[in-house]
Amino acid sequence: MKYMLLMQFSQVSADFPPLNTWSQDEVAAHITFMRDADTEIAARGKLIDAQGLASPDQARIVRAGADGGPAVITDGPYPETKEFLAGYWIVDCPTPEAAYDLAAYLSTAPGPGGRPLNMPIHVQPVMDAPPINEG
Repeated sequence: MKYMLLMQFSQVSADFPPLNTWSQDEVAAHITFMRDADTEIAARGKLIDAQGLASPDQARIVRAGADGGPAVITDGPYPETKEFLAGYWIVDCPTPEAAYDLAAYLSTAPGPGGRPLNMPIHVQPVMDAPPINEG
């Protein structure tokens, strides 16, 4: 089964300072951990995709207008909540527990001073689409 692991941050409840306050060495260690983790998960045959996301100030909410084109484009989606997605992984695991193990491992990415961040990783199954009846 496929699972999406979402690296979610909150500007008000994070247990660590914002990334833009870390030293260059701390940022490099964090990114190296993430790249190494992706390589390890891929070597185990579980990685489908993984991406870091741009900062929340670049995110937009788009709604279609009557003609189907973009009619409403707003900042967001997080201006009120102060929560945002920093990245994601899509993994293929045989059990939810296997996905939880990967999430726990990713949660330990280093932060300031090299200490594990123990950041929250949201784990959600990816739905399988029903078969298309081609008849």
